[in-house]
Amino acid sequence: QVQLVESGGGLVQAGGSLRLSCAASGSIFSFKHMAWYRQAPGKQREFVARITISGSTNYADSVMGRFTISRDAAKNTVYLQMNNLKPQDTAVYYCNAQSILHDYWGQGTQVTVSS
Repeated sequence: QVQLVESGGGLVQAGGSLRLSCAASGSIFSFKHMAWYRQAPGKQREFVARITISGSTNYADSVMGRFTISRDAAKNTVYLQMNNLKPQDTAVYYCNAQSILHDYWGQGTQVTVSS
């Protein structure tokens, strides 16, 4: 059973930065892609960023130019560097990994941006 464990969330002022980590229990190359999603209170979960097995990336328009997704294969870890954070970035951030047959989710990490 694959496990994804997120860390790095917290409270930060607007304009600040945080780096989220998602540690997988197995090789991240066993997944077609890994991604970050977020869910704000009262809203649906939304896509934030994705990195494919080939290393290509894509982002939601709302975070383009501020967030960067990356990976460290040796550590089986995917990161989300978040810069110039805004109050509207406040949400629980979830790590996602998709293999051919399964879709895995982490437990989430809270990010709160104060104005």
